[in-house]
Amino acid sequence: MSLIRFVHTADLHLDSPFQGIAASVPSIAIRLRNATFDAYEKIIDLCIEENVDALLVAGDVFDGRDRSLQAQLRFVAGLQRLDEAGVRSFICHGNHDPLDGWDANLAFPPSATSFGSEVERIPVFPDDPDRVVVCGMSYPTRVVNDNLIPRFGTKGAERAAIGLVHANVGTDTGHEVYAPCTLGDLEATGFDYWALGHVHTRQVLRERDPAVVYPGNPQGRHANEAGPRGAYLVEISDAGAVALEFRPTDLVRWQSLELRIDDIEDEADLFDRLDQEVVAARDAADGRDLVMRLTLTGRGPVHGNLVRPGFMEDVQSQLNQSWASRRPFAYCERIADSTAPTVNRDERKQAEDFVGDLLRLVDDFGSDPGQLDDLQSALDPLFTNARAARYLREFVPTDEELTQLLNAAEGVSLDLLLKDDA
Repeated sequence: MSLIRFVHTADLHLDSPFQGIAASVPSIAIRLRNATFDAYEKIIDLCIEENVDALLVAGDVFDGRDRSLQAQLRFVAGLQRLDEAGVRSFICHGNHDPLDGWDANLAFPPSATSFGSEVERIPVFPDDPDRVVVCGMSYPTRVVNDNLIPRFGTKGAERAAIGLVHANVGTDTGHEVYAPCTLGDLEATGFDYWALGHVHTRQVLRERDPAVVYPGNPQGRHANEAGPRGAYLVEISDAGAVALEFRPTDLVRWQSLELRIDDIEDEADLFDRLDQEVVAARDAADGRDLVMRLTLTGRGPVHGNLVRPGFMEDVQSQLNQSWASRRPFAYCERIADSTAPTVNRDERKQAEDFVGDLLRLVDDFGSDPGQLDDLQSALDPLFTNARAARYLREFVPTDEELTQLLNAAEGVSLDLLLKDDA
């Protein structure tokens, strides 16, 4: 039997601009401008389509302390849709949208709870108050350095208790350390689920007793927020089991692509390969629009063209002419050249220096199966290590794969050793 089904989201950052993009195509500029709002609407749709009991929003609803009126209107309109569908909503605020920020004083629907600066315990089902409670609090101001979890107390008579807070668990250095706490702090409460916000990449820190979950943000806004973004559909059973299902809600997806030029002969070949990379990335984006950062690496004959003034800008422009008007679109936001000239391998191998020694060593391994066996033996302690074996046992390389790894290592080594020769 299900005690509750709910959607857990956080870090909506409504009305947040995409960082570093000045899209020259008007339709793309509009799409990016509306992306955070559209992702929020998909979350509301998800709640209604799945007929959940509640939506939990774990902070940073808005992008700034002085949130825009448009963002506030759109947010309340979504809550009103939930109210009309019989879905309750529970909201706390974080460091981006603390309680002392500008507020238009819009009326929330009666089924919506916006937590204040002190912990409150609100029943999800008013006619059965001991079934499930949501305990939450908001940041009174932007900077909260205290551990807030002790204020939540411990689980009471309710059959399931859910904590809702914007906080940094453990030692995550990718985000500012607001409201720091530990997994031990969360466990000590006896709660069943901690609905967290603040970390923008989804993480399930613990699956039960209690489940501790960051859903990440529902829409990536820059290159460091790549890949699928969304919310969690959560069900807590009468026995206390927690079932989690990630649901993507993003409209535009970020992707970083890398293309090696080693076997690219000319400009026509370069554009063909770039198109292949874009097709593959777009196919992997689940029908989402795509914003790309592209890096060219390796050594090859086309390097001489890449370093010509204006050539890379022309490559970016050509890509966007080809792909930015399609549906879904693929937009190249940035392109970088990290390539180098072709290496005359036979000539460098004759040199009496470190590079020559390296190339001769690689050739020796490739021509002598016995040396490959020695290399495999040298790697055995890694693959048989008590801690690593369960992760690596499926990846023990064959002789052919070892040769491929050696060749790849040679390429990386040459790029580093000869970078001053570019």
